[in-house]
Amino acid sequence: MVGEAKLIENRVEKPVSTDGLFRFIKSVISDEQQEETGPFYVLDLGATRSLVETWFHNLPMVQPFYAVKSNPNPAFLKEMAALGTGFDCASLPEIETILSLGVSPDRIVFANTCKPESHIKYAAKVGVNLATFDSNCELEKIKKWHPKCELLIRIKVPEASGSAFMFGSKFGALPEEIVPLLKAAQEAKLQVVGVSFHIGTGAINFHSIQGAIEAAKTTFDFAAQLGLPKMHILDIGGGFTSGPKFTDAASAVKVALQKYFPGELADSSLKIIAEPGYFFANSPFTLATSIIGKRERGDVKEYWINDGVWGSMNILKDDHDEVICTPLTIKNPTCEGLKTWNSTVFGPTCDPNDIVLKGFKLPELDVNDWLVFQNMGAYTSSRGNDFNGFKTSAIPTYILVLMPPLRQEK
Repeated sequence: MVGEAKLIENRVEKPVSTDGLFRFIKSVISDEQQEETGPFYVLDLGATRSLVETWFHNLPMVQPFYAVKSNPNPAFLKEMAALGTGFDCASLPEIETILSLGVSPDRIVFANTCKPESHIKYAAKVGVNLATFDSNCELEKIKKWHPKCELLIRIKVPEASGSAFMFGSKFGALPEEIVPLLKAAQEAKLQVVGVSFHIGTGAINFHSIQGAIEAAKTTFDFAAQLGLPKMHILDIGGGFTSGPKFTDAASAVKVALQKYFPGELADSSLKIIAEPGYFFANSPFTLATSIIGKRERGDVKEYWINDGVWGSMNILKDDHDEVICTPLTIKNPTCEGLKTWNSTVFGPTCDPNDIVLKGFKLPELDVNDWLVFQNMGAYTSSRGNDFNGFKTSAIPTYILVLMPPLRQEK
């Protein structure tokens, strides 16, 4: 089973519920309880389909190009391809992976502003003809190895989104660099067809999108003033999260587009794309971990689990805000009525900083009980490694398909 995706279809005509998910997890644990069970993921493809529906319902004018780096699980990518999304790839291996699914290369944007020359040559060979840039060096490489590639100039936008992960220090042309780069592309006879930006992963203030789209519109105007062919692609990047925040974000995007690109929206001359990763990948994945050790120090219960910050939990080094951890015990599966204690949860490695949770309220647990973490799809397994021999790459994924409720139109 290790490293394989196990397809278990459980199609039920009722809303996806936490109860249904946990019944499934308990069934997996029960089936394998005769031997020590490692951590495992559950991927709910029903949730994936619901998220894609939610995206197009709220932003029908924006074509999503899923950011593969967020989670490249093969079953998940196959589902996203079947649902009609495009793909944001950052490297040759990511492009290879997406093409192996039968995806047309015109559904890929090579959205890395600094690409190895061998990767650019590969993109030219397989027909990936849309890429980003933000420097003269990149223009020179593209001119040499993929001169027919259509280009998006990535710009640095005002950092006002409140994101914990901003990109401006590494990516994006500064305002004073935009015109010189457009002139350089013009002189090199390269096609700059649009603008891209990213307001930061996990943005909390999506009203900042207005400033970003305004900066993009200014770049469109600069290109027109220089006599470049009319730009026709706007890439609004990522930073979206699912849930109530997405409705607000989508509203802010639509207001800004109407303000700065009203004519293009009216005549459909502007192709608008985005590069969401977290939005699609995070909530469909749940991680189940087992207790492998226990210690008591005063009133604090300390536990060790079989995954940690060197593995799937690495995102917790930067973000503890939305941890959803649920205990599953052998003695009391529901944990109802149990006293809770201040608890610390360690990962399995010898790193003293491998701390998953601290000061977290849990009932008293024993070895072979379980902790289940929901919303564990984005930048988890894709960023993990095999430190101390605990192999993130060997964590299996079970696939669950639950039917979401029908959308209730108002």
